[in-house]
Amino acid sequence: MPSLVPLVETFRGGTRENVHFGAIAVTGAHGQVLAHAGDPHWTTFTRSTLKPLQALPFVQAGGVRHFGLSSANLALLCASHSGEPMHVEQVDQILAKTGIGYKRLQCGCHVPYYAELGGWPPPGPGSYDERHHNCSGKHSGFLAWCVQHGQPTDSYLEPSHPLQQAIRYTVAEVVGLQQHQLAMGIDGCSAPNYAMPLACLARGFARLGTGGRDTRFGESFALLADAMTAHPELVSGTGRNDLAFMTVGGGDWVTKVGAEGVQVVASRSRAQALAIKIADGNKLALHAATVEALDQLGWLDAQQREALRPWRNETIASIRGAPVGERRAVFSLSGDL
Repeated sequence: MPSLVPLVETFRGGTRENVHFGAIAVTGAHGQVLAHAGDPHWTTFTRSTLKPLQALPFVQAGGVRHFGLSSANLALLCASHSGEPMHVEQVDQILAKTGIGYKRLQCGCHVPYYAELGGWPPPGPGSYDERHHNCSGKHSGFLAWCVQHGQPTDSYLEPSHPLQQAIRYTVAEVVGLQQHQLAMGIDGCSAPNYAMPLACLARGFARLGTGGRDTRFGESFALLADAMTAHPELVSGTGRNDLAFMTVGGGDWVTKVGAEGVQVVASRSRAQALAIKIADGNKLALHAATVEALDQLGWLDAQQREALRPWRNETIASIRGAPVGERRAVFSLSGDL
């Protein structure tokens, strides 16, 4: 695929074993492409990176004040959380404020991420429900919008529902596209999701990061970005990527990972963002490429570089912990760095 380039390679015994192709786009808040690897306009699904923008219609309509949501509650609307007690507590608070029971959540139910990441003791069957789903915060926000606007709550995931129409309209405006240019698919949580050029996704996050400086969505962007950076542990969870990156960013970086190898990092001070897609969806390659891109952009000081070193996943180890290979980022960003 000519639009993609090798981003990360793995070696075992000195012999190359895997090549992870992908693309990177770095843009400013007005959509100008500042740097790239591969085709910055390669179209990909946004997956969970879209969550802060999916929450935008709710925030724009005054939903935060209407229901008295806290900054921590708002962070959950943007989260792909681990289903830890701190996350379920926030979901319970949001639902209580909107007067909706958790069985109205249509995200489904899965084993909480904290268990998949080695949390102990693992949850037993029947000990988790829809609130533990990583997207339950987003769905709680969806239901809150419906309550505020007097819209049906049983069909809130239908693409024709007024909520999903509002989301599509707003997302298109934020990323600089027309609605018909957003290719729709259904995400793992059953909600509509959109594919778009990487540069457009980066543009949306660059605008999110500018907060109050954005003339159209400034107040809402500020609320969302402030919530995410103030509560990164709620946006993801213990040991997770978004928590680590936003902590290292010291309040400047607004980050969001999505399934199948997509990540966006916005720098609030620079009014810029980078969007990355690993074509085969490999998470370890994604993390390594993201750190390398941040380094090449000059966004890392020595302390931040060292703090993010584990996310480069440079050493491939055996089950016994012995080093048996290595992982290397192999791309160079082109453009006005």
